[in-house]
Amino acid sequence: MIKNNLSKILGERRIKMSELIELTGLGRSTVERVYYDKGENISYTTINKICNALEISVGELLEHIPD
Repeated sequence: MIKNNLSKILGERRIKMSELIELTGLGRSTVERVYYDKGENISYTTINKICNALEISVGELLEHIPD
């Protein structure tokens, strides 16, 4: 299983979703889909923009938890 840590990271840093949207240039629906873990197919471009904006690695954003 892949665990998405975006909501946790934003909460810890007290960053609003609207701030992340501004930092990344992504659309609100895209960020919400990642934040609420609704999307099964998140593009590499989206992951890259989020990681760059938050200055984190992919491993911090997405975590593999064995089934």
